[in-house]
Amino acid sequence: MTSTTARYGPATPSPQDPTPAAGRLGRGTRAVLLANLVAEVGIVVTGGLVRLTGSGLGCPTWPQCAPGSYVPTVHQAEGFHKYIEFGNRTLTFLVLVLAVAALVAVWRLRGPDGAPRRRLRALAVVPVVGVLLQAVIGGITVLTRLSPFTVSVHFLVSMVLVAASTLLLLRALEGDGPPRLLVHPAVRLLAVGLAAVTALVLAVGTVVTGAGPHSGDAEEPARYALDPRTVSWLHADLVLLLVGLLIGLLVALHVSPAPAVAKRRGWWVLGVVLLQGLIGYVQYATALPVPLVALHMLGACLLVVAVTAQWTSLRERTGAAPARRA
Repeated sequence: MTSTTARYGPATPSPQDPTPAAGRLGRGTRAVLLANLVAEVGIVVTGGLVRLTGSGLGCPTWPQCAPGSYVPTVHQAEGFHKYIEFGNRTLTFLVLVLAVAALVAVWRLRGPDGAPRRRLRALAVVPVVGVLLQAVIGGITVLTRLSPFTVSVHFLVSMVLVAASTLLLLRALEGDGPPRLLVHPAVRLLAVGLAAVTALVLAVGTVVTGAGPHSGDAEEPARYALDPRTVSWLHADLVLLLVGLLIGLLVALHVSPAPAVAKRRGWWVLGVVLLQGLIGYVQYATALPVPLVALHMLGACLLVVAVTAQWTSLRERTGAAPARRA
């Protein structure tokens, strides 16, 4: 009978296996992919500051900032808000440049047999398309006068881009062979549940924000017609469910064969979740001070990074490790 360890434990490299992918990815490529990820996280935080300062309509139209001008004008009535909103729009171009740079870097990668890494290329397209899509969603958000629904979509698409950029970085360090599960299927099922509940926590979190005071415009707040207290407690209940699933996953990782990196990343996820819970509770009890809300948004990005990294640690890809770029 085949043992559980043999079926799901870390693989023992065979003489035919290539050298590890991590040691063969060029530093320049790794730096570009990391910069792309940092930019995707950074634009979420700066976008949050636009909302938190009531500058969402600092540029009251789109794609122009003011009627007849793509840049702020001296006579705009929006005051300093126009510079904050325009600054965030300008940062979008930097994020796009880094996303394109990541795509180019991946496009130049070759496997040990000289073949292009097609699956990785497809993944590298996602940040580029996503940034362009976000620009359009941002424009719709302005034209709808900061509809809470479009604001929610804007944030959730950003979370998808953070996850895709994290996966792109980690996948580039792997081979291109078929994935091999390193844990028991029940452990993977827990990880699937963790990812699903994380998505729900983020989605309901946008509803909490849309029902609260930081809607994005200081003069004409647009909000969900919901009780902020009720949706906040629903959000908190989902976080408790997330913690329960995470504890179950950590226990399963430690009582069954699992790679050390999976256990370590599980603790990272727990650390982020607990910190997010603390920030969320304190900000709720202190009437949502701007610095704490900004930190909570950064924590949401880090949670997506941590959960994505946890997922990739449950399997490995070998058989066609990447070579240095051509």
